[in-house]
Amino acid sequence: MSSSPDTPLVFHKYQGAGNDFVMIDNRTGLFAPFDSPGTIAHLCDRHFGIGADGLILLQEKAGWDFEMVYFNADGNKSTMCGNGGRCVAAFARQLGISETNGAFRFWAADGAHEALFLPDGWVSLKMNDVTGVETGDRYFYLNTGSPHYVTFVTDIEKTDIIAEGRQVRYSPRFQQVGTNVNFVQLTPEGIIVATYERGVEDETLSCGTGVTAAALAAYLSTSGKIKDRIAVSTKGGNLEVRFQPSPDGFKDIWLNGPAVHVFTGGMKNE
Repeated sequence: MSSSPDTPLVFHKYQGAGNDFVMIDNRTGLFAPFDSPGTIAHLCDRHFGIGADGLILLQEKAGWDFEMVYFNADGNKSTMCGNGGRCVAAFARQLGISETNGAFRFWAADGAHEALFLPDGWVSLKMNDVTGVETGDRYFYLNTGSPHYVTFVTDIEKTDIIAEGRQVRYSPRFQQVGTNVNFVQLTPEGIIVATYERGVEDETLSCGTGVTAAALAAYLSTSGKIKDRIAVSTKGGNLEVRFQPSPDGFKDIWLNGPAVHVFTGGMKNE
């Protein structure tokens, strides 16, 4: 790391619907972004480190309120994380960063995002437009900031998320780059979603870009009969996705859900 061994590294733990993250204020470069994947993987390790699904650096970015840099639990820099995007906005507010016209405007791996704080305590995160949805016999494949394979099941409780998720993630098509795999059950209230995440290589309690992909796929799978404001249930909690269909996909996509500070800690840079 870039600071002296005597300087403590302060970190914050956040979770959004059970999807948890190590948050670090890197505006002064205390935690160099070129740190090794092994160091980041160690910090995310649930037995020998802090424990998290990923690590997020909040950094300066000219023209933006801040930049979000996301690393998977395996230590590798990754694409967009929806639950992490809401959590980093809550972290920025905790740090006292000023919002621009009532919202945070920040930069992430997939471009610009906006985050609003709702009266009920949830955070609303604007996602990028989605185009080019691939439709197969039993699946949808789309990119909501990260790549997602979505398939529908009749009983999600009886679905082996890890085994079936790995089968898709390590199939010849996705083995090299990877994909997240989402299992979705339609209900009268909305949808239930379970996600196998690449980079974590396990089921997570929730995945923000995953539930976004699942909601859009649910709209397509029902030929638009399911509403464009969809309630989502995951093992980690409830979320909501709202969007507008467009001729080539979807626009005005918002992911709403909790962003909770869990604890703050520190460790020496070694």
